[in-house]
Amino acid sequence: MTVKAGDAIPEVVLKYFKDGVQAIDTPTLFEGRKMVLFAVPGAFTPTCSERHLPGFVEQFETFRSRGIGVACVAVNDPFVMHAWGEQLGVPDGLWMLSDGNGDLARALGLEMDASAYGMGLRAKRFALYADDGVIRQLFVEAPGEFKISGAEHVLAHLD
Repeated sequence: MTVKAGDAIPEVVLKYFKDGVQAIDTPTLFEGRKMVLFAVPGAFTPTCSERHLPGFVEQFETFRSRGIGVACVAVNDPFVMHAWGEQLGVPDGLWMLSDGNGDLARALGLEMDASAYGMGLRAKRFALYADDGVIRQLFVEAPGEFKISGAEHVLAHLD
């Protein structure tokens, strides 16, 4: 079942790369702060690399000035997420998180089967806004679309 506004972020451990591979659980990531988490189907894929992540990089300071943290997550390993972030100039403070086994995608009910494309289980393209670990808004894209989960749209629709 897909999460909805008012639901708590499920407890999952994610990975990231900073002086080696590190782990962070979702309560630690979300507790006591406002956060936008956006998911991409895959690092280095066209829409993700040309539009989705770059939009959040461009708007990162706007989110930060509003007291909102930003995190990108994909069903990729932490090394890939780190390399992708470096290639696209992700600023310090924008989390590049690995959901390597798709645990978060499944826990949110936002997984998709991309086996037909040789990609296995992936996260749907989405963005969510959470305050203190509770989802306030959720923007889930229809398959193949990029209309409502980008930085500009999310900023314009934050409550």
